[in-house]
Amino acid sequence: MKKIVLSILIVALLNGCNAFPKGTISQPEGKVILNEKQYTMIPVDYEWEDENVKITDISSRDINELADDFETLEVKKGDILNFEIEKNPSSIIITKLDEEGLIDNVEIKDYKITMPSKEGYYIYELKVVWDKGKETFVFDVDVK
Repeated sequence: MKKIVLSILIVALLNGCNAFPKGTISQPEGKVILNEKQYTMIPVDYEWEDENVKITDISSRDINELADDFETLEVKKGDILNFEIEKNPSSIIITKLDEEGLIDNVEIKDYKITMPSKEGYYIYELKVVWDKGKETFVFDVDVK
């Protein structure tokens, strides 16, 4: 009798272990690089779908509140910023918000952008897309 109960328990335990996902899904991290120093951008509006798992984390905070969570970078006119974004995104669209509230698209090439030639405070938003999901990153700069 003990052998039967033990066999049933072992089979149940093995089947239960197979129900767990084989790996873990980690939220991709994005970093902006200035003068070889990395700064982690603020992630927001994360969506990911992998096999039987769908993750959605949408924020109701506005872009100014998100930028407040980032340590504003002091940059010079024309400085080059590099980006490092995990999991090899398929596309990145960058917009810049200036002090007057004007929004412009920013050209990105080889994970690099050039800072404006006009002094001021700017908030940047990167909309990043992968095959299995998307995420937005926010950071801000003060151009001197």
